[in-house]
Amino acid sequence: MKHLVRIVNTDIKGEKSVMMGLTEIKGVGRNFSNMICNLCQIDKHKKAGYLTQQEVERLDYAINHPQEVGAPGWTFNRKKDYETGEDKHLVKGELDFVKSNDIKRLQMIKSYRGSRHAGGLPVRGQKTRSNFRKNKGKVTGVKKKKSPAEEKASQEKAGKEKPGKEKGKEKK
Repeated sequence: MKHLVRIVNTDIKGEKSVMMGLTEIKGVGRNFSNMICNLCQIDKHKKAGYLTQQEVERLDYAINHPQEVGAPGWTFNRKKDYETGEDKHLVKGELDFVKSNDIKRLQMIKSYRGSRHAGGLPVRGQKTRSNFRKNKGKVTGVKKKKSPAEEKASQEKAGKEKPGKEKGKEKK
């Protein structure tokens, strides 16, 4: 048994089942990994460490080229690509690159969604009163300036006086 199996440039722990191990690859979820295991005719409950080299290569190919192994188009994560118009399934770096390019395109054409992305605001119509904010946890507030009356009272308590004033006399 191997402790690490490398599929699509991702290390998968050998103790995990094949189906759950494949979900560690960015762009591959449970449904997609289940479908890939079925298309490659590999037991999805088998431990990833017990896969043969040939099975690993089949899984690798199937994840990178799902349309060629018979996966239906509705299972892909990019339907009707903006540039080519075809259905694709993207994984790892391709997924990040295409997603960032889509956001840049929306910002460039100055669409509503693009302006929301640019401002770091919620894009899909959520309320903005509190939930979208990134500053979770302890927040230090602004220290409030004391009024002159409060300042005088606190100085009297401390027994200190303002410089330039004598005890018992006030300037007018």
